[in-house]
Amino acid sequence: MKKYILAFGLIFSLLTSCSSKETTTYYLIRHAEKDRIESTNKNPDLNENGLKRAEKWAEYFENIDLDAVYSTNYNRTQQTAKPTAKSKNLNIISYNPGKMYDSIFKANTIGKSVLIVGHSNTTPVFANKILGEKKYESMNDNDNASLFIVTIAGSNKTSKVIKVN
Repeated sequence: MKKYILAFGLIFSLLTSCSSKETTTYYLIRHAEKDRIESTNKNPDLNENGLKRAEKWAEYFENIDLDAVYSTNYNRTQQTAKPTAKSKNLNIISYNPGKMYDSIFKANTIGKSVLIVGHSNTTPVFANKILGEKKYESMNDNDNASLFIVTIAGSNKTSKVIKVN
């Protein structure tokens, strides 16, 4: 009987530890406030408020373990991601918004905690692709405070959006 109890305990511990390693959490944000002075500039930098918000994102993620930081290859997204990546001693990994949540991205992020910095038209789409359903609509162009959190634990997917001011 003791052998069965020991075996059961060992198997339960193994299963519990394996399932916790398979939990993946994605934190998706839109870039911080961009410089809108020159409307024809397709790759503007962050403005002063945007630089401050980028620092506030780093403060928000201070007590959250991140394994990777992804950003599109635009000035405003890279500048938004930089303070958080720097505080976590991580490199920013550029991603192509046309290839969101493909098999390579899935394989590279499974079981990890990941920050993804995108745009008003890509952030909700990315969250929807992870969820496998169209749950979120496009963001307002002035919304720089929404944080989409998508968690995958086994086959269970959950999500929420919170405002971080």
